[in-house]
Amino acid sequence: MKKKVLIIDDKESIAKVITFYLSKDYDFTYFDNPLKAIAWLQQGSIPDLIICDIRMPEMTGDKFLSYVKKNDLFKSIPVIMLSSEDSTAERIKLLEDGASDYIVKPFNPMEIKVRIKKII
Repeated sequence: MKKKVLIIDDKESIAKVITFYLSKDYDFTYFDNPLKAIAWLQQGSIPDLIICDIRMPEMTGDKFLSYVKKNDLFKSIPVIMLSSEDSTAERIKLLEDGASDYIVKPFNPMEIKVRIKKII
């Protein structure tokens, strides 16, 4: 049975790239907004891993990460953060806040594959 990965990014193209390269190994669910992802999680859906962009309208990825890590039902789900900024300070803060990894866009899909495999 394939592991389940939730992708949250306001740019659908990011999810399409990840899904194209990794759908043989993982089942993906995609939302363009963290609020929709939270509603999905609250309905009882529990992925094995979450990949979440940081810069999004309505709710930022760091706020989503905080929500997940403070919720007893979801805090054990590993979260990989995606960002178009290569900021050491931001990376350190998100890792301290509970992110399992931090990947800078643009990225090589095979790198994400390796990182996912190491986490789950």
